[in-house]
Amino acid sequence: MRMQVLLVEDDDSIAVPLVEGLARYGIVARHVGTGAEALAAPPVDLVLLDLGLPDIDGVDVCWELNRTRNVPVIMLTSRRGEAELVRGLEGGADDYLAKPFSLRELVARIRAVDRRSRAAAVQRAPVGVAAEPDVRTIGGLVIDRTTREVSVGGTPVPLAPKEYDLLAMLAARPGAVVLRQRLLEQVWATAEGRGKTLDFHIAALRKKLGDPAWIETRRGVGFRLVALG
Repeated sequence: MRMQVLLVEDDDSIAVPLVEGLARYGIVARHVGTGAEALAAPPVDLVLLDLGLPDIDGVDVCWELNRTRNVPVIMLTSRRGEAELVRGLEGGADDYLAKPFSLRELVARIRAVDRRSRAAAVQRAPVGVAAEPDVRTIGGLVIDRTTREVSVGGTPVPLAPKEYDLLAMLAARPGAVVLRQRLLEQVWATAEGRGKTLDFHIAALRKKLGDPAWIETRRGVGFRLVALG
């Protein structure tokens, strides 16, 4: 069965050649030009999402897609720099590609993200493991596994999808060090070339929790969650 992707790009001069080019690689791409159309589109295997849309910020679209569909997303943008990379990753993007890029590079990224997504889906469904409590309380931190909602001291803390996944892994064994490799393999289904991405997410998570002391770094090894009042 041919892979189905949604291309969200407001520039037809970019979108049309991409749709035609992806078809040559056996990838069926449906093109929409706005964030609203993307959120209303039928389910697909993967979304290619331009960051600069005319109606809704691409990061907000990414966040909503992750919240409602749990679909892998590759961000496409002409804006460069670390700040834009962080914004895309915080929005829940699985990968990030700066324009201009080659069709072969895009196809390689699509296939890699699809493989990681499928592997992660299998890993998230363990067999024969005792169920954890739906609500976990660690000091002043409360994590609801059913709703994926987090609060600190009674104040809600909105997290991007992968920020939540990282926190949930650390919270599964409070006080224990979780290896960097394990975090990468569980959250991104690979440990290759994702070290910087992990550090970005940990930094963002610390900031949102309100106190960097919540997450302790064991340099070169991993991280552990520390219970604060």
